[in-house]
This record gives sequence, C-alpha cells and structure tokens, in this order.
Amino acid sequence: MEIYFFYEKEEYKVFDEKSIKNWIELAAKSEGKKLGEINCKFVSEKEIVKINRNFLNHDYSTDIITFDESLVNIINGQIVISPDTVYYNAKIFNSEALEELHRVIIHGIMHLCGYKDSTEKEKEVMRNKEDTYLSYLEKI
Repeated sequence: MEIYFFYEKEEYKVFDEKSIKNWIELAAKSEGKKLGEINCKFVSEKEIVKINRNFLNHDYSTDIITFDESLVNIINGQIVISPDTVYYNAKIFNSEALEELHRVIIHGIMHLCGYKDSTEKEKEVMRNKEDTYLSYLEKI
C-alpha cells in the first residue's frame, strides 16, 4: 500500500498526511478493497482546467478528477484535486473548507472503489458513502 501526496503549492498542505492515509485505508477496507498505489495531486485551478481539457475534453474548472487504474479488489489511481475550487465550493455550500476538502478526497477514493455519480441515484449513493466515511475521519 502506498499513498503519495503531491502539492503544486506549499499552501495546499493543510492536513496530516498520516491521518488521511489511515482514513483512506479504513474506507477501502470497509469497501472490501485493498490499497495499491494512489497518487493524490493538489493543483491550481488553472492546472485542473488544463487536465480537464486534455483528458476529458471539458473546458472548465472542477474540484476533482479521478483516474481509475484499479484492479479487481485493489484500488490504484490518481486523484487530482484543485483546493482553490474546493474552497470556493465550500463557501457556496456553506461548509468548512477542510471538511469540503475531505469530502472531495473520499469522493475520489469512492470512484476508485467503483462508485459512479452520473445519475441521480448514483449521486445519492455517493453522497451517502461520503457522509459515512467523513464520520470515520472523526474517529482517527
């Protein structure tokens, strides 16, 4: 199991990596998955727009992009997060910035576990998973 964190800007380092790694491992285990290699990259809004355009043909900002390289029960992949967008969304959703960042991280992990969010039903399931695992974080 390896989880790596990469930060485009030093100011994006706002959490304890060891706690987040333990949390991700607990969530994956709860989903019946093992951890392979996960790269979490925290990039500027400008960079995530570029990635969104190049890989998904979307010409707009987003808070997270997940590149799933998972095998049957081993989750692998890249999660690219724009903290700038996350913090902006936190204001809109009237939530704490760090809580919103945690929600986005676990959202990416749930994608690696096989959950989708294209339909309203899938979005509801995803939101419930996020809420469940956010409550786990409080115990770590």
